[in-house]
Amino acid sequence: MKLSDALREAQSRGLDLVEVAPTANPPVCKIVSLGKFRYDLSKHDKDKKPSGAKLKEIKFRVNIDEHDYLTKVRHGEEFLDRGNKVRVQLQFRGREMAHQEFGMQLMYKVRDDLSGMSQVEMEPKITGRNITMTLAPLPANRRKRRFQPPAKEEEPATADSQNGSN
Repeated sequence: MKLSDALREAQSRGLDLVEVAPTANPPVCKIVSLGKFRYDLSKHDKDKKPSGAKLKEIKFRVNIDEHDYLTKVRHGEEFLDRGNKVRVQLQFRGREMAHQEFGMQLMYKVRDDLSGMSQVEMEPKITGRNITMTLAPLPANRRKRRFQPPAKEEEPATADSQNGSN
């Protein structure tokens, strides 16, 4: 179709003639509303951008209690389930530095406990007074939770119904 014919056709429809592929031979044009065309292009570009996984951090201490440990591991599972990476950091204080092997044991325990949800991106590494490890989530179909959040208890019935009064 000739350029003059295409322009006339676009004007008769009340639309614009938009060049889609200028490098093609012959150039490719479309008869569309220019505003809608630009909007669709911007929307297409937004869809291409990855939303990138966020990095969440969980901090431990060497002498952590079992309940606190389970709570933190449960949070780690939640983060991984949402597709976020998790940085596990263990901090030493004072004379705890004399027994770094306890810290490494704890990091290996965390790694093993979260192995159903993640893969190790960065092995445990001692830097100064900390040991740091990064975990990346497994694909959604391969994730298996080991530590379920505690079940919520149902609300007790009202006092009237429990007492049996009418």
